[in-house]
Formats: sequence, C-alpha cells, structure tokens
Amino acid sequence: MKKILVLEDEVSIRSFVVVSLTRAGYDVIEAGTGAEAFEQLKIHPDIKVAILDIGLPDTDGFEVCRKIRTADPHMGIIMLTARTSEMDKITGLMTGADDYVTKPLSSLGEFSARVDALFRRIDVARPVDSGVFVQGPFRLNTMNREFEKDGNRIKLTEVEYAIMKMFMENSGKPILREDILNTVWGRDYFGEVKIVDVNIRRLRMKIEDDPTNPIYIITERGIGYKWGL
Repeated sequence: MKKILVLEDEVSIRSFVVVSLTRAGYDVIEAGTGAEAFEQLKIHPDIKVAILDIGLPDTDGFEVCRKIRTADPHMGIIMLTARTSEMDKITGLMTGADDYVTKPLSSLGEFSARVDALFRRIDVARPVDSGVFVQGPFRLNTMNREFEKDGNRIKLTEVEYAIMKMFMENSGKPILREDILNTVWGRDYFGEVKIVDVNIRRLRMKIEDDPTNPIYIITERGIGYKWGL
C-alpha cells in the first residue's frame, strides 16, 4: 500500500483529508506539528508523498518542505494553501513543492486525483533507460538520474528532472507551456499552467549563472520555453 504523510494542525481538516485518502487506498500517516512530521518520516522511511499545511504551531510548512526536499529530492510534496493567497502558492513551489491544493477542499475527487497523479509521476520518473545527454556544461544521466554542471552535481526534484529531460531531448526547439504541463504533470492534472513558470524559475536559480539573465532556459514570448543548447 502506498504510504503518505498528512501534516495539518487543524484536526477537522486533517480528518477530512485522512478519510479521503484512506478511502482511495492509501496508508495515511498523520502529524499535527513539524516536529511530529519529522519523527514520522524517521519511523516510516517508505513515505513517498507528503501533504503539508502552511500554518503550524511550531514552524511553517515552507520550512518543513525545505528540509524534506534537502533530505530527499525524490519525495512528492503537495502544499495546502489558502484559496486567496497567491504568494503562498508561489512560495510553496519555490521551496520545493510539486503541487498545491487550496483550502477549503471543495472536491474530494479532485484532491485524490491530484495525489494519484503525483504518485504516478514519481513512479514514472524512476530509471527506465541508460541514456546520457551531454550538452554544453551539462550532463544528464537517465540511469541514475544525476544532473551535473561543469562536473558538479545539482540536485533536482522529480518535476525538475522531468523538465530538464524534456528540454535536453528537444534542444533548441520551442516548447509550449501546455506541452510541458501535459508531459510532466500529466493530461489529467487539474491545476494551473503557471505551475510550469514557477518550476522554470526554480530551475533557473539552480542552473543559470545569472537567473535574471538566463542563457540556457530561454523564454519564447507567447509560446513557452526553449533549451538554448
């Protein structure tokens, strides 16, 4: 059974989420504080996805997300954000989250579908071939999923890895934002296309010499993005 962590300090919301995921067939581990979440992650190292609320009594979900992402770049992370807070959504993605879901949760079906889609992305992202892309200062090994610049390892999340692989497979070709969304997040993804832009911003911070003047991930106005090598 697939194991998932739910970090939410409001008992009513946590119970709602837990019931939804349990009915969907997941083994749900609960936590009400950041400290409890880290303890559960130690007890259950096979947790593959974490649902993180932002407002917590001892820390905030962004800090929990940063620490999880530093320790495990492959774990799936979904942030629970306030419906009206655009900054919460962007901050969550910039700290390493793969997706966000707004509260109050209006549709159990959509929520479960987003979790299902994230698990599928994690499974698909596992090594399936032995291809190696070498372009400019970059090297992407699809067997061990290692990405390097000038011989130095750069840690990528599952989403970032999938985007980089798509870029390097289509070097020099403009790619629609919608095509990136469909390929990386799946055609059944319920979220907004701007999630692509936030992840591109995060990637630029990792790989560009000057993220404000990118020369590798180039914006194609009105279209999307192009890998410049």
